[in-house]
Amino acid sequence: MIRFMLRLTIPAAALLACGPAGAQDIDPDILTAQAGTFLVAPEDGRAGCRLTLETDLAIGGYSLSGQDSCSKPLPALAEAASWNFNGNGGLIMMDPTRRVIARFVENEGSPMKTEDKTPLLLVSAPDGIDRLPTFSSLAGTWVMQRPEGEKLCSMTFEGTANADGNAPLSPSGDCTANIARLKLAIWRIDGFGLTLMSHDGSSVGFRMRADGNFDKSREEGGKPLSLIRRDPH
Repeated sequence: MIRFMLRLTIPAAALLACGPAGAQDIDPDILTAQAGTFLVAPEDGRAGCRLTLETDLAIGGYSLSGQDSCSKPLPALAEAASWNFNGNGGLIMMDPTRRVIARFVENEGSPMKTEDKTPLLLVSAPDGIDRLPTFSSLAGTWVMQRPEGEKLCSMTFEGTANADGNAPLSPSGDCTANIARLKLAIWRIDGFGLTLMSHDGSSVGFRMRADGNFDKSREEGGKPLSLIRRDPH
C-alpha cells in the first residue's frame, strides 16, 4: 500500500536530543534529507502554498522561502521566518520572534499535519498542483488503463468516506481478468497518494500527476498503470 509522504521519515528518537533550540546539533544528513519544497495545504481541499525548507541557519532554526505565495491562501504562514524539528519527529514553523505559527506532527505512514480543526498537511506535491485531492473532488468515473491506452477496467468512486477513511468504489463489468481478481471495493487518499483496496487485503497504490490523473506508484512494481478520469469536473 503506497502513501505520499515527506521524502524522509525521521525516527523521533533521532531528534529528541535536538529540539527546536538545538539547530546546530542536527545531523547534516537528516537536515539535507528534510530540506526541499513542499506544499502546505488544508486537508479539506482548499488552496495552499509552496514553501522551501532550507539548510541555512536562521533565528530559531533554519531558513525557508516562498512565504509570499502564502499571503492569500494561508496568511499566517506568510509570516514564517524559520523552521526547525520539534524533537518528536515533526517540525515547526516560526515567525521572526520565534513564535510558533504552525506545528506539524508525525503521522506514521502519511504526511505530517497540524492538529487544527482543519489540519494543514506538509507534503511533496506535483508541480502545478496547489491543493490536496479530496473524496468529493475525485468522486466519479475513472478508467484504469495502460499508458499506451489499453483499457483494463472502468470504475466509479463514491465521494463519501467512512470513519476509517475509506470510500466505496464500483468496478464495471468490463474489467479484464487480472483486475477483476483483485476484487477492488474501496479507495482511500493519503496526501497525493490514492490506494484501491479489496476487503481481503489486495491493494494497488497510485500517485497523482500534474494533470490530476494518477500513475501506479513505482514501488508497486509490475507493468505501468494509469487512472484517467472519464468525467472531468
